Amino acid sequence: MSSLRDRLTRLLTPRTRPAPLTDQPDQAAPSTYAPEIDGEPDPGEVVWAWVPYEDDPSQGKDRPVLVLEERDGGWTGLMLSSQDHDRDAADEARFGRYWMDVGTGGWDSQRRPSEVRLDRRIPLERHAVRREGAALDPELFAAVVAAADAHR
Repeated sequence: MSSLRDRLTRLLTPRTRPAPLTDQPDQAAPSTYAPEIDGEPDPGEVVWAWVPYEDDPSQGKDRPVLVLEERDGGWTGLMLSSQDHDRDAADEARFGRYWMDVGTGGWDSQRRPSEVRLDRRIPLERHAVRREGAALDPELFAAVVAAADAHR
């Protein structure tokens, strides 16, 4: 059984680079898949962070978030969920919520399949990030970036 460090090293060795990702081309530098085992969030990594609820931003919960880019001294990311939204995809889309399967990873101790929400970008402040969880495969990260761009 390989160690977490060995698995992360394999995942963090880029094979391809996704297309640049920015909210506004003139406001931020392009993001590329760039995980590093350094304790700091990087594009392509899944971290745990406080995510406010949409209907009441004064409340929220700690959840896994896929880091997309560094921005304004923090990061921008997409939240993950272990709930299966495939069963209610039409209902979710009616409310403007779009999800994509990303499989299992080290961010979930029970190794449950996860989905990433494509339409809600979460600003992450440095103090809100609790820990690194894992990194997505570079090709999967590129697919998530493309799908998220389609739901802007």
